[in-house]
Amino acid sequence: MYQIYDLRVEDLINPIGLSECRPRFSWKIQGEGRKVYQKSYRLQLAADAGFTCLLYDSREKESSESVLVGYEGEALSSLTRYHVRVRSTAADGQQSDWCYGSFVTAILNPKGEWQAPFISAETEEDANDSSAKQLRGTFSLREEPAEAFLSATACGMYELFLNGRRVGEDLFTPGWTEYHHRLAYQTCEVTGLVHAGKNAAGAMVGAGWYKGCLVWKDNRAIYGKRTAFAMQLLVRYADGSQETFLTGPDWRWSTSPVLYSEIYHGERYDARLEQPFSEPFFDDGGWAPVYLLKTHPPLCPQDGLPICRQEVLRPVSIFITPKGERVVDFGQNLTGFVRLHIRGNAGEQVRYSHAEVLDREGNFYTANLRTAKEEITYTLRGGEEECYEPHFSFQGFRYIRLDAFPGEPETENFEAVSVHSDMRPTGSFSCSDDMLCQLMRNIRWGMRDNFLDVPTDCPQRDERLGWTGDAQVFIPTASYLYDTLPFFRKWLRDMAASQKEDGGIPHVVPDVLTTPEKSAYGACGWADAAVVCPWTVSLFQGDRRLLKECYPMMKRWVEYIRAHSRDGVLWDQGEHFGDWLALDAEEGSCRGATPNVLIATAYYAQSVTLLVKTARLLGDEEEAAQYEKLRAAIGSRYAEEFFTEDGALTVQTQTAHVLSLAFSLTPERWKEKTLENLEKLIHERGDHLSTGFLGTPELLGALSENGRTALSYTLLEQKSYPSWLYPLSKGATTIWEHWDSIRPDGSMWSTDMNSFNHYAYGAVGAWMFGTVAGIRPDPEMPGFRHALLCPQPGGSLSWVEGRLQTPYGLLKSRWEREGNAVFWEVSIPANSSATLILPWGAQIKSSDTGEDFCEGKLTVGSGCYRISWE
Repeated sequence: MYQIYDLRVEDLINPIGLSECRPRFSWKIQGEGRKVYQKSYRLQLAADAGFTCLLYDSREKESSESVLVGYEGEALSSLTRYHVRVRSTAADGQQSDWCYGSFVTAILNPKGEWQAPFISAETEEDANDSSAKQLRGTFSLREEPAEAFLSATACGMYELFLNGRRVGEDLFTPGWTEYHHRLAYQTCEVTGLVHAGKNAAGAMVGAGWYKGCLVWKDNRAIYGKRTAFAMQLLVRYADGSQETFLTGPDWRWSTSPVLYSEIYHGERYDARLEQPFSEPFFDDGGWAPVYLLKTHPPLCPQDGLPICRQEVLRPVSIFITPKGERVVDFGQNLTGFVRLHIRGNAGEQVRYSHAEVLDREGNFYTANLRTAKEEITYTLRGGEEECYEPHFSFQGFRYIRLDAFPGEPETENFEAVSVHSDMRPTGSFSCSDDMLCQLMRNIRWGMRDNFLDVPTDCPQRDERLGWTGDAQVFIPTASYLYDTLPFFRKWLRDMAASQKEDGGIPHVVPDVLTTPEKSAYGACGWADAAVVCPWTVSLFQGDRRLLKECYPMMKRWVEYIRAHSRDGVLWDQGEHFGDWLALDAEEGSCRGATPNVLIATAYYAQSVTLLVKTARLLGDEEEAAQYEKLRAAIGSRYAEEFFTEDGALTVQTQTAHVLSLAFSLTPERWKEKTLENLEKLIHERGDHLSTGFLGTPELLGALSENGRTALSYTLLEQKSYPSWLYPLSKGATTIWEHWDSIRPDGSMWSTDMNSFNHYAYGAVGAWMFGTVAGIRPDPEMPGFRHALLCPQPGGSLSWVEGRLQTPYGLLKSRWEREGNAVFWEVSIPANSSATLILPWGAQIKSSDTGEDFCEGKLTVGSGCYRISWE
């Protein structure tokens, strides 16, 4: 019964377009009983599925490693299919069957191997043109291909067609990278889309992030003034010969049915203008020759995840508002677009706008979109039923308002299509409290809606930027909910590319805020993403290669702080956002009452702490010791600066106390006093929080890790404003930007900055997984090679179950309360282990572990265990 499954290449299943020339392989193990471990494995790479032409054979290698196992053969070739198989032998001698997979490499050396010129239908005079263009070229194959691989990219967004058929289902390609340094190209297998004789390729290219409106005040053309497209097609024949076909001066262009398309503002589409432009024998005599670009951004293989369609939602109702407007309600706030099914006469139009919420009178509310229009106009071609989705625009919405519609709309006319980066779900949390279950669903939706190639702050208004602060506070929760390794690997490379010469990290990545006139980098809690995010990804996924790749960026950021700190230890310089949106802010301010110098120095200490752990994990003890000394000096100065002689914090805010505790900056002799003061501050607000973006993620942990679990539960289960559950009483289906985005009286917080889909406060999800369910990674053995299982039952909950698909398999923790007794079940995947940690004061009633707990702890191997305690 010993088997392996889920063979992955760089955390991907049978990828096409792999960007690594020395990939790593992972597999999971299943076996009966407890303490199932791998003793050895054998990994083979071959050019054929029958493994008759071996390219690499590890032989039987004695090792327990099964996650991100390095390939030690010759460097791989570009645009080549490889077959891989692995077999595992257990410690007791059982041997698994072979587990098979395959992958196709991308163009691995774009500087030397990319040949295709970039072609454009535009000149620099078209910088303000938001229409999409169609480009077309033909080529001939001398015979049927044995295999064909296509690589393509664009300055802008593109959709690609071969012989009248769409290539792939990915959306908004090539995605959003730090274009000045990295423009990704996609690789697809197209063997079944091309044939002997004449073929045609066609691309439709829109403005996208590259040329379209970005940031506030309709700034546009940040990266370039014209869109462009490039493609190269490699065709191999049965005799081993090959041909390459490229974009070039023989291609032609024309206008398209997409008359206007902008990320913020929506799309206008005229179906009467559709043409079969990618058919081989289409007459393009009226089309114009393309322009060739002399330069283009540096190219790289796609190293993130594609954006794909995910869930499809039907309307729950169509109704008339008090203002007399017809509105469609999809029942869920989401990111994506509406798929329209319509029949009518040629020239008739459908027009609709998008909104997240209704106002307190029940009317359609769009003031929070600021300048973003989010409007769709579709002109029918007439005849049979038509189906339309926007091509180069996405919206954040729950509702649409029908501004024009031929006939009487029915629910069957509309579908809401949710889109996000194609991450694999890993974690689930359920419990006896329906509102907490809904909170976790809201957190999940908020994450998905904002993870579109970049972790954005919001999906609806004229912003949608990769704010580093939001990402760093939320990344532990994100890592519980989804396998985020490929997603963050790509974004962290964008971050490294955007790092400034002095080591500063931008407020947003990609950096579209820094200009020659104004710097927009170096804010505490935001730029610390350069350290927090690589560390967290490694902690959850065990990817030391990525951690090593990011280590220079991490060090340069810490040295930036040191250079901007008094005496190298007190960070009192620079512009910061502080505890953003904290409720103790002065009237009219978004910055909380906790001084920047305290928050900045606390984050400085935390970044250095994580840098020490990183250096140690990577085996650099010398640098670890150096930074350990720096951390000690920061801690000493922090205590001198922010604690009085009798141990009271000089700053009486919840966030000051939370950060001092969470980042281990409170001297041990003053810890109890700090906790008592924090309790007092919470009680003074009627057992409510007042924290903002930086204090909130650490609040519950600061309490529960220091013996105040009951108060943590009180805050978590609080239903009145301000709390995590208050928005649910107002119908929230995602996480809000503000604690009171909708106030108790139904009025709105503001029109300037009021997103109803903003995941930052969803950072509480990590505490729900890590403390309520009790599932945590072990920093000493990252990637859940060893887990810490330490639930702390409390509040009104009678049962909780947490599940997490770790790199080793399913890790589960479930507890139930009956009176004073707690019954706990855990399941630990094969080839991993865990330390079971009971709550303080727990008295064991029964245990089937076969071993005794020592001081409330017991380390066990894989398998299922049941323990009960009082």
